Amino acid sequence: MAEVQVQEKGGKGGKVRSKKNNPRVDMTPMVDLNFLLLMFFMFTSTFSKPNVMDLGLPAKPKDETKKPPPTEIKLSNSISLLLGKNNRIFWHQQDNTSLTDQNLNETTFDRDGIRKVIEQAKANAADKTKFTVIIKPTDDAVYKNFVDILDEMAITKSEQYGVTDVKPWEKAIYERKIAGAPAVTK
Repeated sequence: MAEVQVQEKGGKGGKVRSKKNNPRVDMTPMVDLNFLLLMFFMFTSTFSKPNVMDLGLPAKPKDETKKPPPTEIKLSNSISLLLGKNNRIFWHQQDNTSLTDQNLNETTFDRDGIRKVIEQAKANAADKTKFTVIIKPTDDAVYKNFVDILDEMAITKSEQYGVTDVKPWEKAIYERKIAGAPAVTK
């Protein structure tokens, strides 16, 4: 712990003086304690928590005979959103026969972009209770854009939405669109 070392000076006679004590504190136990505390906090804390997004997915039916029939969504009650590369987003309300380069529209991720598009499509829906947003991320899309779209679903109170793959006929028009037109900036 603490140790006091005394220096002795040899000398011949003379005046007797009191010896000065030079205290020296041994820091070894303090260093040991610091390392023990450091190790304790390193082992008991988490350095980074994993980022996990909770998606509410329906349960799979256990019996194939009780499997529900595929749901058909009317075009007037839906909007399809394609998440593309370079933070680009496209939308349409067309089927495979009527989708062209002209009606695959591009917008932005801000409130004047995709939010207005979703609200306008919801207002124009034939049956507002069955309005569905279909989210289709492409292979070029980034995770941040997917999270932004899910945030827009919460902001616009769009409770019915689905995530699916881009259909081949949509992908062909999407690739023609990104090859020919510059990105929309706002």
